[in-house]
Amino acid sequence: MEKKRDSSPDNPKAVWKDDGGRVVLFLSGDWVRGSEAAVEGVSERKWPDAFNAENLGDFDSILPAFLLRNLREADIKEPGLEGLPDNLRGLMELALRVPERSEAKQRDDEARGLRSLGLVSISVSQAVLSVLEFTGDTVRSTLRFFTGRAKFRSQDFWEVIQDCGASALPIVSLISFLIGMILAFVGNVQLASFGASLYVADLVGLAMVREMGVMMTAIIMSGRTGAAFAAHIGSMNANEEIDALKTFGFNPFDYLVLPRVFALVLMMPLLTVYANMIGILGGMMVGAMVGIPPALFWAEMLTVVDLTQASLGVFKSVFFGVAIAISGCLQGMKSGGSSAAVGRATTRAVVASITAIIILDSVFAIIFTILDI
Repeated sequence: MEKKRDSSPDNPKAVWKDDGGRVVLFLSGDWVRGSEAAVEGVSERKWPDAFNAENLGDFDSILPAFLLRNLREADIKEPGLEGLPDNLRGLMELALRVPERSEAKQRDDEARGLRSLGLVSISVSQAVLSVLEFTGDTVRSTLRFFTGRAKFRSQDFWEVIQDCGASALPIVSLISFLIGMILAFVGNVQLASFGASLYVADLVGLAMVREMGVMMTAIIMSGRTGAAFAAHIGSMNANEEIDALKTFGFNPFDYLVLPRVFALVLMMPLLTVYANMIGILGGMMVGAMVGIPPALFWAEMLTVVDLTQASLGVFKSVFFGVAIAISGCLQGMKSGGSSAAVGRATTRAVVASITAIIILDSVFAIIFTILDI
């Protein structure tokens, strides 16, 4: 007669015993979620020679997980499953056929000290090599284009031009105008105490054409256009559209990256000139509020802002445009096949492009200082 089970689950228990030189693991109770297993007589061997499951009740994934954890700690290639019920034995055999993923294993020996520094160094070197390789591919693709061997849809090119050109004017106008006003206001607060408020024009003009105009435009385009490049190409990568382009014989690099690089290289200088003008206009408005007529403001600014000074920011904008396009397209190409991976690629693209802009600007500042420009 079958024994009638109580409606309340028995507490799970695992007892290790030495049975004539053999280590036996006695399993009893109900191994179900929410119950806490009691382990007695723990063996140093981590895996028994046999099992005794006569008093084992119901079980779910808790019991196979407990056995697998002991098996991983014992590091046994072919474990014995003698004494386990057929259903539990089948689950264990199925689990053992699947190799353990190294990244899923919880490790106690986390990177510390020199090992942590080494891992960071390897990660940085791999990132630098990836950027250099992608930049080299961009140069080769550009050479293929000028020799007539690289082609892309002109419609796509003009759409990118529209997106990173005219569509960016409102936000560039707003930020540049406010930056010009802030520079003029802060400069006037300091210079007024010396009776030199007129030199606010020099401050605003030089700051806008040399640094602030091109820097703010580049940062705006990083968050706006660079992120859009990464999201667009990353979505195509997730939907396997890039693989489809390869299947049909198209070079994805020429087809996707090249038009975006060309578009930003063409639009960044124009946007920089526009930002400089709007910023100077904002500074001129503040100057008029503090008693500097616009005509006098403009004349004083031209005494220090010559063609050489005005061309420095425009010159840097070309390199900033290349950095933004490469950062966005690189992260899009490297993104994974899920929507979460596309989001991460977009974030990395913005961070990488802004970092590249600041590094490039620092390099240009050193070069211009050496050349006494």
